[in-house]
Amino acid sequence: MYAIRNFGEKRFTPRGRFLLVCLLPLAILGLDTKQTSAYQVFTFLLSILIVAMFFSLFFRFPFQVRRRLPPFVTAGQTFQYGISIKNLGTKVERGLYLIDELIDPRPAFSEFISSTEPGGKRRFLFKRYMGYNRFLRLIVQKQNAVIKEQILPDLSPDSEEEIKITVKTFKRGYLNFSGIIIARPDPFGIFRAFVKVSLPNSLLILPKRYPLPSFQLPGFRKYQPGGVSLASKVGESEEFLSLRDYRPGDSIRRVHWKSWAKAGKPVVKEYRDEFFVRHTLILDTFLPSAYSEIFEEAVSVAASFLVSLQTYESLIDLMFVGAEVYCFTSGRGLSSMDRMLETLANVKLCEDKTFSVLHNMVIERINMLSGAICILIDWDEHRKNFIEKLNSFGLPLLVFVISKSSENVSFDPKIPLNKNVSFHILEMGKIKEGLSKIS
Repeated sequence: MYAIRNFGEKRFTPRGRFLLVCLLPLAILGLDTKQTSAYQVFTFLLSILIVAMFFSLFFRFPFQVRRRLPPFVTAGQTFQYGISIKNLGTKVERGLYLIDELIDPRPAFSEFISSTEPGGKRRFLFKRYMGYNRFLRLIVQKQNAVIKEQILPDLSPDSEEEIKITVKTFKRGYLNFSGIIIARPDPFGIFRAFVKVSLPNSLLILPKRYPLPSFQLPGFRKYQPGGVSLASKVGESEEFLSLRDYRPGDSIRRVHWKSWAKAGKPVVKEYRDEFFVRHTLILDTFLPSAYSEIFEEAVSVAASFLVSLQTYESLIDLMFVGAEVYCFTSGRGLSSMDRMLETLANVKLCEDKTFSVLHNMVIERINMLSGAICILIDWDEHRKNFIEKLNSFGLPLLVFVISKSSENVSFDPKIPLNKNVSFHILEMGKIKEGLSKIS
């Protein structure tokens, strides 16, 4: 059904779709050829349709095309990109349309079977069994943007034209292009002939970000294994301090060979361990579903804090659980903020693990952390225990719970809160207002 509808919308012009709508009642009315002459109108219109489709078999258009995309865009924003098309033929081409085609958004069978539709039980039994509404909902979830077809100017032989295409993005992730279609309607303006070229491309759509007020996350310096040099090297190292004579027990890795050659005795490099601020941004990814609007807002909130906390004087760890346990570090020369946002653009909900995995990962690193921002998408006993555990270490916390309604979440007053713990409930549809209140 979806494929037929998609074919009809692309191949038939509005006039052609109107003709198709007229054919069905005319076919029914024309069954009795003695009582009505509707069959004559049906035959006439059907003949026109067949002739129009026959014309599409002879459409040939040699062309060369290029797509110019920006490096990345942000979800919810409108952007433009260019497509250059060159006529390689020997005649002027008029009345053409350009369709920039995205990859097929239809879900895999396994995705369809495992998905659920909110409120689906209220539908009629037949609709619930067939699942077409659920199928369309999955398609909408997979679509990052919709690109409208463009009317092309007249193309002279060996000429090149560039058109600008305006696109509004819906959500984060990769916008995947498959190819470009050049379409031309038949002389009746009913059916369109296609010429398609494969032109795969991908465009990264970063998460939507909210403006944040000026704030300072409480925290203090802690000892960091590896020191400041870990920012640009793999493994653990410390900040270089000086050269000194070799002492029994020094690692051979620290021998400074050039100085040994000059001095005629072993010389090693001496390092200094560093103490500096290290915050962590903890993103909750645990829901028993493949898609959630609450989770999408949580990712946007996380992206907003990542950009606001960007600094060259401290580190920030992004921690979450997906197919594996992930911890990405930025700041002091480490991974750029663009890489962190790219990571958030592709993060997905975790359906096969429990919240305890994230709990244990954070506790293992607790001694290195100066403070934490926790972005939660639910509020249950596991998450309460997690916040209580972090609170018991005296770690400064900024806790956000994304919820459909603020009435669904209440912080347990029995938990003795550290004075540096700030708890906020962000209600869906009022995220921007909620974030503006933090201080």
